[in-house]
Amino acid sequence: MSENTQKVLESIKKEAEEQIAAAASTVELAHIETEYLGRKGKVTELLRKTGELPKEDRPAWGQNVNKLKNMVGALIESRRSTVAAEEEASRLSQESIDVTLPGRFFRLGRRHPLTATIDEIKRVFIGLGFEVVEGPEVEEYKFNFDALNYPEDHPAMDAQMSFYITDDRLLRTQTTALQGRVMEHKKPPFRICTVGRCFRYDALDATHSHTFHQVDCFAVDEKINMADLKGTLSQFARELFGPASSVRFRPDYFPFVEPGVEYAITCFVCQGKGCPLCKMSGWIEIGGAGLIHPTILERFGIDSEKYTGFAFGLGIERVGMLRYGIDDIRLFLEDDLRFLRQF
Repeated sequence: MSENTQKVLESIKKEAEEQIAAAASTVELAHIETEYLGRKGKVTELLRKTGELPKEDRPAWGQNVNKLKNMVGALIESRRSTVAAEEEASRLSQESIDVTLPGRFFRLGRRHPLTATIDEIKRVFIGLGFEVVEGPEVEEYKFNFDALNYPEDHPAMDAQMSFYITDDRLLRTQTTALQGRVMEHKKPPFRICTVGRCFRYDALDATHSHTFHQVDCFAVDEKINMADLKGTLSQFARELFGPASSVRFRPDYFPFVEPGVEYAITCFVCQGKGCPLCKMSGWIEIGGAGLIHPTILERFGIDSEKYTGFAFGLGIERVGMLRYGIDDIRLFLEDDLRFLRQF
């Protein structure tokens, strides 16, 4: 083997030794291994040149290159074991736990005040024998307005008051829209409760929102009257606002009930004596109700001479604001942890 060839082997050997000794991580060593012993590595290329040499020089050349290959491999493995041990020691040091430090409390999630209010409302009405049914948020015009006896010139049907998707579809403005869907497929007797989001084109302020939640309940059976309605709402008020609560009815108009009433509950803060919350009246208005209009029953093939029904609805945010003393409806949708952590 010529002197020049020997210098090439010595040069590669020295270069490899220096790089391996300087490697500070197993990743660097992997790159070095590829650089010298990989398919296109420097030592591998030397082995490929064996066929280009004279026959008498090939054995010595092959022995020397293989010796270099084994030496580089041994140096890499030796350095790898040292570097790996250093890396593991460093990692363990960084991941060590000081068991003398005080523990950290886990942050536990809580129910949103709206969710808690909805769950409580459902509990009360399920206990009163109502079946909880869900309806679509994207509702048909005929169920949202037409099936509920709205006259064509009613303000609620104005395109500027609702979010229309097409001429006959809109985001529901009230959960009362479920009445028609149930009556279309279900025959009396039945008691239905539905809870969900509603949408109206409303300016956002402390008491109004474009997105809000409603609960709507209705029952149809023989001989249902206003006494049944008042008894149901009285029990609901006692369950949700305390045993001293009672209900007051005042005449009001809603297209889908006749007669219609606005109902209020005894102020649960002053127990009817008068306070700032109830504006010194002793009562808090909470929703609308009445006996289902006979026209609606007849529209869905229910004999209004045999069957009657009642219906009522209320805003869930309104109930939550009363129960928790919240003075701004916008707080429910802002996801402010300072607000949510209070519940």
